[in-house]
Amino acid sequence: MTTRVLTGITPSGTPHLGNYVGAIRPAIAASRVPDIESFFFLADLHSLIKSQDPQRTQRATLEIAASWLACGLDPEHVWFYRQSDIRETTELMWFLTAIASKGILNRAHAYKAAVDKNREEGQDEDAGVSAGLFMYPVLMAADILIFKANQVPVGRDQIQHIEMARDFAQRFNHVYGKEYFPLPDVVIDEQVATLAGLDGRKMSKSYHNTIPLFVPRDELKKLVFSILTDSRAPGEPKDTEGSALFQMYQAFATPEQTAAFAKAFADGISWGDAKQQLFERIDSELSPLRERYNALMAEPEKIEALLKRRGQQLREQLAAPLLEELRHAVGLRDLSDAGDIASEDAGEARAAPPLFKQYREKDGRFYFKLTAGDGTLLIQSEGFDSPRDAGQLIAVLKQAEQGDQLQSDLFKLEAEVDAVLAALAVLRAD
Repeated sequence: MTTRVLTGITPSGTPHLGNYVGAIRPAIAASRVPDIESFFFLADLHSLIKSQDPQRTQRATLEIAASWLACGLDPEHVWFYRQSDIRETTELMWFLTAIASKGILNRAHAYKAAVDKNREEGQDEDAGVSAGLFMYPVLMAADILIFKANQVPVGRDQIQHIEMARDFAQRFNHVYGKEYFPLPDVVIDEQVATLAGLDGRKMSKSYHNTIPLFVPRDELKKLVFSILTDSRAPGEPKDTEGSALFQMYQAFATPEQTAAFAKAFADGISWGDAKQQLFERIDSELSPLRERYNALMAEPEKIEALLKRRGQQLREQLAAPLLEELRHAVGLRDLSDAGDIASEDAGEARAAPPLFKQYREKDGRFYFKLTAGDGTLLIQSEGFDSPRDAGQLIAVLKQAEQGDQLQSDLFKLEAEVDAVLAALAVLRAD
């Protein structure tokens, strides 16, 4: 079974070595795994929240697109597209906005941080807070749900947004009586490499300590030779632990090359020689990528044509058919089609189906409950360490056809066994 994996890329200028090692290189490698259908999109709509400089937005989008293509992303093997080209995304965002709880959006980390900062400074709570910042999680949910993504790789600071996307999907499915959307799972890569910058702190544009990915060879060498080191002289053993220079070498080297470099540290290699080896190791990997990047940047019309073509294919194959179905589901229908109206008038409205609801409590644990169409509580779970664990048990429960399959310490029946089994049967048949 194919798994859909969706990755958003915010246009924020040319990436640096830390972006390449920690995000670009591993994401491209993961996209080549069998039975994975990968979606990579340039999140240009999201970028408008932070910057209203049109030239900067355009340039950053071009640079990021060229960077990922130069690093080996195959646009014919994966879906590589521009967020703003999928017009159905913003229509879906409005459908989700109509059912999204403001209380959930009030708890979004970015919004809460802005409110807390304003309180500390004695300002109005919403001073300087745009509606775009507040609604960011809904647009992100639409990005994920428009293509029914199964997995979304994110950093830990984005986990809450995936939980919100799951909540909005579940609410929409419940309100309109059908599983229109699968519930996306968050993917956290605990092995993602984090590079130190020129000053030893984490490489970050906010610290101004980065090495841009595609700087010319001469400038790359100057930057590598400016990496902060200690005062130990040639011949003195040097520590690899905590060394930004060694860490950077390791990120670009094989285990055998890394072991040899570690021995050179122990043998007292001079910092100048160590930096020369680091420069040569990095440049050997980046040189062909830099050449491809410069060629791509010289012909932006080719990148534009690629993004438009793949975006249009996505719209025709996936986004437009889904939105046609969703428009009908929410009642945005052809008024001349009297059949739909007559069927509503002739019989009773369809009863709301039973619903599994997943949620997170203040204790940080994840719970679920099963309710009947009228809201009657049928099953209440205990707490789980992750939403995945809760979701796996829900999947097992949905297949239960006998009472002995409903015996577990992980949940409690709140109604008669027959009533619970009947509700589960409805879910299987839906």
